[in-house]
Amino acid sequence: MHQVRTVITGTGSYIPPTIKTNRDFINQPFYGEDHERITTPAGEIVDKFKDITGIEERRYADKDMNTSDMAIIAARLAIEDSKIDPETLDQIIVAHNFGNVLQNTIQTDALPALSSRVKQALGIHNPECVAYDILFGCPGWIQGVIQSDAYIKAGIAKKCLVIGAETLSRVIDIYDRDSMIFSDGAGATVIEALPGDKNQSGILATSVQSHCVNEAFYLHFGTSNLPDSDPDVRFMKMKGRKVYEYAIKNVPLAMKSCLDKAGLKITDVKKFFLHQANEKMDEGFVKALYKLYGLKEVPEHIMPMSIHKFGNSSVATIPTLYDMVKHNQLGEHELEDGDVIMFASVGAGMNINAICYRV
Repeated sequence: MHQVRTVITGTGSYIPPTIKTNRDFINQPFYGEDHERITTPAGEIVDKFKDITGIEERRYADKDMNTSDMAIIAARLAIEDSKIDPETLDQIIVAHNFGNVLQNTIQTDALPALSSRVKQALGIHNPECVAYDILFGCPGWIQGVIQSDAYIKAGIAKKCLVIGAETLSRVIDIYDRDSMIFSDGAGATVIEALPGDKNQSGILATSVQSHCVNEAFYLHFGTSNLPDSDPDVRFMKMKGRKVYEYAIKNVPLAMKSCLDKAGLKITDVKKFFLHQANEKMDEGFVKALYKLYGLKEVPEHIMPMSIHKFGNSSVATIPTLYDMVKHNQLGEHELEDGDVIMFASVGAGMNINAICYRV
């Protein structure tokens, strides 16, 4: 029986052109969960926010651009990069959380599924190319890649298109300080089954966890912090401290599990591609992971970051970041054939996943 490996053969991304800087929030009134006005000067709120998250700017989709539109652009770029015929795709997996959210509306639209819209836009006639969406919080793109790997290893699929796309700017409560974290974007990858073994490029191991007892509603839909707001209109809400405490404890353990499954040492990893949610939290993940191996010092330049300029675009952060590094668009961060990298994410559910991958 021939060995098969799961390889990323093409990447593409779409970063919206509209930039919203931290200074754009200076005149924004903020309220707490108790609906009381936060009296701290806005300048202090914004400065503290940057110190904690690392975010200076974020990108918002233009009013005529939907989540599926961004997904389509990223998909076309990934297909072009991989040089495959779209008709040969076996699966199109689109990870998102809210479907298409039309500007100035209070309903999300996922009928038809975003993956169906992508398939139609790509002009794929092959009925055996199966299109479906997954909801897995911010780790959705990684989960789509893990599912592709499973289908490839099972002999069900040979080529998959996995996309992460989101317009969080349209589900945020502008009166909530956490709204400054979120942004929009899309990243896509073509995943192929190629002959060979684990000493060549491809997925080496995966790890997935769901914690849904006390943690299930750390991210949820809730009413605005603004007093007397319409109770029927809901926005994305996050228990920031709870998410941080949960993630800093559990994400490094899931990352170690993935490395152990792959038979790798922490020092084998050239780069960590982590979900861009919070700069200090991501740095904490890697430090905690090194500590699990008895190491105190983390090498420089081991963790590419895009959060400073692009914010947290949920499922899109990792595929857009990887696309940038693969195409030498992120300064000192470069990859060479044979490098071992790790993808890891955490998000609503609460869900955690990781992939060890050889470039």
